[in-house]
This record gives sequence, C-alpha cells and structure tokens, in this order.
Amino acid sequence: MTGISMVDLKGQYNRIKDEIDGRMQEVVGTAAFIKGPQVKLFEDHLSRYLGVNHVIGCGNGTDALQIALMALGLKPGDEVITADFTFIATVEVIALLGLKPVLVDVDPDTYTIDIEKLEKAITRRTKAIIPVHLFGQCADMEPILLLAQKHHLFVIEDSAQATGATYTFADGTVKHAGTMGHIGTTSFFPSKNLGCYGDGGALFTNDDAIADKIRMVANHGMRVRYHHEMIGVNSRLDTLQAAVLDVKLKYLDNYNRARQSAAEYYDSAFEGVPGLMIPFRADNSSHIFHQYTVVLDEDVDRSALMNYLQQKGIPSMIYYPIPLHRQEALGDARGNDVDFPVTEMLCNRVLSLPMHTELTEEQLGYISNSVVEFLANR
Repeated sequence: MTGISMVDLKGQYNRIKDEIDGRMQEVVGTAAFIKGPQVKLFEDHLSRYLGVNHVIGCGNGTDALQIALMALGLKPGDEVITADFTFIATVEVIALLGLKPVLVDVDPDTYTIDIEKLEKAITRRTKAIIPVHLFGQCADMEPILLLAQKHHLFVIEDSAQATGATYTFADGTVKHAGTMGHIGTTSFFPSKNLGCYGDGGALFTNDDAIADKIRMVANHGMRVRYHHEMIGVNSRLDTLQAAVLDVKLKYLDNYNRARQSAAEYYDSAFEGVPGLMIPFRADNSSHIFHQYTVVLDEDVDRSALMNYLQQKGIPSMIYYPIPLHRQEALGDARGNDVDFPVTEMLCNRVLSLPMHTELTEEQLGYISNSVVEFLANR
C-alpha cells in the first residue's frame, strides 16, 4: 500500500500529466503570463458549468471575499453576519475594511450558519450576510435568501469548499454553490475540490452591474487604463493557473464522485461504531466532501486518536480548533462561549480524515479499521 496523505495532489497530477504539461507549455510558449487568453477561456467554461452569467478570476479566495465587499459599496461600521465556525478569511476581510463582523452559531447537523440565530442577529446596521458552504455541503440558502430579501441585505456566498455542490430549492430548482446570492466567491487553493497549482480565486454573479464593479475593483479601480474611478486592488488569476484549472474543470464531477465514493466507504465502515458521528447529509444539498469530518463522542480522547493514527502512518486534521469569537486577532470578543455552544462543541470534537480523489479501497480500509480499533480499545 502506498503512503497515505490528507490530499494526494501528486497522484492526481500523474493521471492528467500530459494535458496539464501541454497547457502550461502553451502559456510559456506564448509568454502571455498576465491576463492571457487562457484566463478568459477558463472563466467562460466555469461560467457555463455553474450556470452563472459572470465568472471573474482573482488572486485567491480571500481576495475574492474582499473584492465582493468592496464592490457592494459597504461603509465602515456596516454589519456583516457570518458563521463562527469557519476559517478566519471570511471574517478577516470584514474587519480589514472597517466593517463590523457579527458572528452567529452554526447548525448542529450541517455546521453551516444557524438560520434562527442569523435572523435574531439582524439589526438596522446589518448590510450583508456571508453564508459559508462548509466541508463540501451548502448552507441552507432558501431561508437565507428570504431573510435577505425581507431586510434588503446583500448575500455573498463563501463557496471555497463547495465548488461543484448543488442546492435544491423547495420548488425543485437546482443551483450550484456560489450562484444563488448577489455574489459567490471561491478559492482554487491546491487542496480544494477544484484546485490549481498555486493561489487562485474567483467571483461569480448574475448581475451585470455588480460584475462590472468587481472587475473594476480587482483592476486598481479602473475600467479604462490609467483612469481610476475608485480605490481598488490588484488581484488577478494567473494565466498558468487558469490553464491548469481549465483542464481540471473537465474532471471536477468525476473528482467529486470519487470523494463521495470514499465518504460512502467511511460511512459503511463506521456504521454502528460507538464513539463517533459520521457527516450529516442535508436533503436539499449535495455533499462533495472537501473534508470528511466526524464528530467524536465527548469521552473520546481526540489527541490520543490522532497520535494513534499518526503512528500508523495516517494523517488527520482538526478544522477548526479555535472558534472565531475567541481569536486574538479579532480583538473584542463578539460574545462568549455560551453564545456559541455548537461551535464550541465542534471545535473540541471534530476530526477530519484523509479525503481526496486518489484514495484506494485498501487505504480506506486501513484508515477506517484503525479508527475502529482505537475506539474499541479506548
């Protein structure tokens, strides 16, 4: 059995090596390293795949979130609501722009933003909501969009972990993650379901005026060269990365199915095993398993399990060990532990197992058997 990694990018590359090498050589041969034709080609292909009018590439997923907020014209002091259980980038850009992050707890099943607590957090100063599609599954977008419409709020989807996932509305309408709000954002960090070989990101929208503003913000605040209409940033998708992504986009559905198959193997192996809870699947969202994250029982020693797995050559990770409301970087705590019981529980008890497109049945068996052995002998 080959070595086990959390993400096997080398194995994935080897299967598409000729295509990747050919497309990258094409960029090098033309020397169109900045805004080369491959960028527009990839944007058009991703736009068709997602069923959205505009895809605008940028430097990374964090930039995408910042550009989205800037494009919507929010002002310092405006409140933006998001989930407490996520990576700091979602809140980092809110604070960076002088806006006020408002954190709310998450749903105990999906770990995405709690709709009831979201509604209670809305004030007259609230201007936007950033739902995070976590671990490969969509937040419950229909009630979020209804709340946004009711209170005249913008919705920016953080879909960095869910590119390719779909959400089904009550009327049967199906939409991709990132295409339901005013703006969707994503990251193409190498470990993502659709990842490049460096940094990259993108924004999605169906609104022509918002798309125009996004392009201007990302290009130093200018539509016409040297005519700067606003303060913007410099954030663009590298041509080499666009070439890589355009190849990998063709395989995205297959990649996601491979992840789902690995998740089904884990599910079957852990069925009825005391000590852990497998990932929940919402009826209205597909789950494409950016991570396979279990929740351990309170009496399971997570550190001991991680050490046991490491000794057997099996990596594992904790996403996320510290809730946002307790991060030193955010300064004044926005609530205390009692306000975020689900997030606190998750931070103490989640564990992510290896999840990627190259996992073999032998590896999956070895990983799951090792987890079961530890739980049986604790």
